[in-house]
Amino acid sequence: MLRSRTLLLVAALMPLTACTYKPSFINEYKIDVQQGNVLTQDMVAQLKPGQTREQVRFILGSPLIADIFHRDRWDYVYRFREGRSGKVASRQFSVFFDANDRLVRVAGDVEGAGFEELTAPASKTRVLDLGSVSAEAVEQTPLPPPEAPGFFRRMLNRIGL
Repeated sequence: MLRSRTLLLVAALMPLTACTYKPSFINEYKIDVQQGNVLTQDMVAQLKPGQTREQVRFILGSPLIADIFHRDRWDYVYRFREGRSGKVASRQFSVFFDANDRLVRVAGDVEGAGFEELTAPASKTRVLDLGSVSAEAVEQTPLPPPEAPGFFRRMLNRIGL
């Protein structure tokens, strides 16, 4: 009786252990996750003191955080997590306005990476030089003969289509 209960318990727990074990050669695919506003150095360079909120919004886009308790501050936050390695790159940029809704100062990661640098996948290709062909060789190369029509094209031609 004790042996049958033990076998029943082992049989019941076997599926649970199967779910917890993952062989090391199995790697799930993880996507790159990009969140927030991408700000380039060119965009930040266009900001000038005295610009209105609308001008700043036109240059940088809508802020990610427009806090109701700090009406004179807009925060642009960016976070990029690479799926394969799990590395996280984050940037924070704040824009401050005065009482007349004019740009006073900026703070944060002004020299952030560009959009292409943060989202471009690492290049894993190589360029091989197979030699160049001269223009004379291209002109002298005969064109291949035209292909004969296939079975279906011949049948359609016989029908008149």
